[in-house]
Amino acid sequence: MTDLPLLTATSLSYAYGRRMACQDVDLEIWPGEVVAIVGESGSGKSTLLGCLSGRLRPDRGHVAYRDRDGAVLDVWAEPEARRRLLMRTDWGMVHQNPRDGLRLRVSAGGNVGERLMAVGARHYGDIRQAAQAWLERVEIDPARVDDLPLAFSGGMQQRLQIARVLVSNPRLVFMDEPTGGLDVSVQARLLDLIRGLSRDLGLSALVVTHDLAVARLLAHRIVVMRGGGIVEHGLTDRVLDDPHHPYTQLLVSSVLPA
Repeated sequence: MTDLPLLTATSLSYAYGRRMACQDVDLEIWPGEVVAIVGESGSGKSTLLGCLSGRLRPDRGHVAYRDRDGAVLDVWAEPEARRRLLMRTDWGMVHQNPRDGLRLRVSAGGNVGERLMAVGARHYGDIRQAAQAWLERVEIDPARVDDLPLAFSGGMQQRLQIARVLVSNPRLVFMDEPTGGLDVSVQARLLDLIRGLSRDLGLSALVVTHDLAVARLLAHRIVVMRGGGIVEHGLTDRVLDDPHHPYTQLLVSSVLPA
């Protein structure tokens, strides 16, 4: 890690009508760091993810991103075209439902290749070869490069979505409940894959999850949200093994075995 954060949120706030879904949130993500946001349904974690990832304009506050050249961008002051470029290049988004992150009527190889074309790749043979290499990397048989995503199981679709996101070598990946809806055995293999790729590629990631076991396995640091605000944050083992805030204590005791 460097001595400068990759992404910095300052006083982020967002309201749905009169209800504050996210209020005065400050957060930093450092290069190579995986941060998990945890909390009950309605705690504000998905709203915060939307504000940080350029999909939901905050009512107040700032999101600053340090790009590959070291320049600091005020994300929500940038033109929309610049944010879209960030999402195709430096950033990636892994949706809970992989169908939201895939083009279902485009082949597996085409889904991965599209992301490469978005960053300038044009040689068909090179794109196809890179797609096959990434399918293999996420444990999909490269021979299935021409199969449609609809022919894959839910776990395989999630692997394909991850390949599509990572093929362009993003620096920061946002993950919204990446193992939600999958059975336990599929979850375990997918989490091992995500953890290995994050380590090998030096990715920074922000993971929203209600599952503390997912947070423990993936994250260096945990942010606990309740009622739109952060009630506790710290190193993962410290927060889960020695929670300080009463809500965190309740969250941990209700999920983790004694």
